[in-house]
Amino acid sequence: MTLPPLRGRAPVLFVDFDGTITERDCIVAIMEAFAPPGWEEIKDAILARRISVRKGVGKLFALLPSAKRDEIAAFVRQTVRIRAGFDRFVAYAAARGVEWYVTSGGIDFFVYPLLEPYRIPRERIYCNGSDVSGERIRITWPHPCDEACESDCGLCKASIIRRFDPARHYRIVVGDSVTDLAGAQLADLVIAREYLLERCRELGLPHVPFATFDDVVAVLARLMDAEPAPCPTGKGEEGESS
Repeated sequence: MTLPPLRGRAPVLFVDFDGTITERDCIVAIMEAFAPPGWEEIKDAILARRISVRKGVGKLFALLPSAKRDEIAAFVRQTVRIRAGFDRFVAYAAARGVEWYVTSGGIDFFVYPLLEPYRIPRERIYCNGSDVSGERIRITWPHPCDEACESDCGLCKASIIRRFDPARHYRIVVGDSVTDLAGAQLADLVIAREYLLERCRELGLPHVPFATFDDVVAVLARLMDAEPAPCPTGKGEEGESS
């Protein structure tokens, strides 16, 4: 498809973690591996939207003892694979000065360690927190919904995206799931796979599919290379006097 042009705006990417940066959903992988009784019923309630993501994820981790935190983090590091091309995406964004953020519904104690090799500044990683001072893991929510959202998201991606003025920023969502949909509806462009790709097609949102982060780099290159370079004088081609 023809990409919506930058029109002088700076691209900024909001990149999902579970199922996007990673090849599978870390929370589901954790629950399948540690199998606390009752987790599948909670998962089904979240997917059926009978309970909010915030309530559901909180309930899931409350099934797990705090003493298991380090074991869970080690399990994620050892078993969860990063999607192909992510290292090249990180390098490309740095080389071209592209602003981007991780927007993850995951939890700090496994998100940060998994991303550590890529040296992403912590302030560029939005995720949920955790408290293991009690008997059970308690999830904390440092990035809640703003006044424009009533979905009780936990980590509200749309609220984060709304902080970036669309007159100055070309907002790009990279994601795969239902938790990316509200943000996708605010974006200038969606780079999507799986569920999110189908919903973008149904809703007519500007989108391109991706399989690896090399595809994301290719989209960024198309966008940025299509933008006319600014005149060094700032006056246009006829603005210089001899």
